[in-house]
Amino acid sequence: MKKVAVVGVGETNFSGPQDKTEVELFAEAAMEAITESNLKPEDIKALFIGNVLGDFSEGQGMVQAFAAENIGCHHVPANKYEGACASASMAIRDAFIWVASGFYDIVLAGGVERAATMGTGLATRTFAMFSDARYEYPSGITFPAVFAMLTHLYADTYGIPLEKLREQMAKVSIQSYRHGSVNPRAQFFGKNADMTVEKVLGSFMVSSPLTLHDCCPFSDGAAAVVLASEEVAKKLTGKPVYITGVGQSSSGPLCNQSDYLPRIRAREISSRRAYDMAGVTPQDIDLCELHDCFSIASLIAAESLGFFEFGKAGEAWEKGEADIGGRVAINPSGGLKSKGHPIGATGAGQVYEVTRQLRGEVEPERQVEGARTGLTDTLGGDGGTLVNIILQRGW
Repeated sequence: MKKVAVVGVGETNFSGPQDKTEVELFAEAAMEAITESNLKPEDIKALFIGNVLGDFSEGQGMVQAFAAENIGCHHVPANKYEGACASASMAIRDAFIWVASGFYDIVLAGGVERAATMGTGLATRTFAMFSDARYEYPSGITFPAVFAMLTHLYADTYGIPLEKLREQMAKVSIQSYRHGSVNPRAQFFGKNADMTVEKVLGSFMVSSPLTLHDCCPFSDGAAAVVLASEEVAKKLTGKPVYITGVGQSSSGPLCNQSDYLPRIRAREISSRRAYDMAGVTPQDIDLCELHDCFSIASLIAAESLGFFEFGKAGEAWEKGEADIGGRVAINPSGGLKSKGHPIGATGAGQVYEVTRQLRGEVEPERQVEGARTGLTDTLGGDGGTLVNIILQRGW
């Protein structure tokens, strides 16, 4: 396999409803990534896009072909990936494989979504399609309900009083809001920096025990990355960031995962595959952009990724071990909770953040100093699809 580098990244603001179409949003992020790579659209050999709800949000299918034409990548192979919230990570993983194989030397990958434009009711209903549509959704299970149940199960499994756990989860939200408040691309930029435990616990109940501030928002946005072979990358940038490990795993309906919950088995398998490919361990990771769709999801993910002992992640957040300057900097972008969650674009947004962190290019308040190795973690559905990507500095 050839070594594969990220040579350019681009991202729109993640936000509430936007007037631009998905094709226009993706073009904005893609052209930033292409321009940063010192390339032109005609240099791109293939295009891989994550997109989940385009046919619902604006009645547009086959967004990948229109996006390719719109940015001037005429007649290239253009594929769309749908793995719920892990869609863009799937696209980037496959782009990595194509370049590593030597079939292509330059590929553009990323994702786009207009979930906020759909409104809460339609977005909630369509998101629920990515749990089991025959048994789970008819039972009234939406994703807030899934993670509310996991919260209760986590408390019971590890013997943590529920109110204590809720306070630990509030610390997760507070940290995410603080980082997102100084990230200009974040949906909550300039907001919620003064969040407190009392405000989190006192916000309205979404699905007991999850309150509003335990939950990520619906978002619009796009992100893109340009991947190139090592030989090409050396000609384009003095700061290549190499993808050194990737992992992907899948699971069936949540009820079929019951013997392992609240741990997410697919995540543990996927991350181990990525660690093994990169030749690193969880102790080597300097920062991680993980899938914090709900505050409890952060605790579960951080443990499954090997950063903290099972049942101890909440204590790690309380001690600052999951923050910048701690054991591992988790979600310095603000994460899904504060940066935003345009589901088809989220994984690419994570790679965007880690790449810029490893280059030392983010705002001083949230820069992880000396970071050399980063990990992304994206979950699709209720554990159905997991993708992990490890990136390392190449200079």
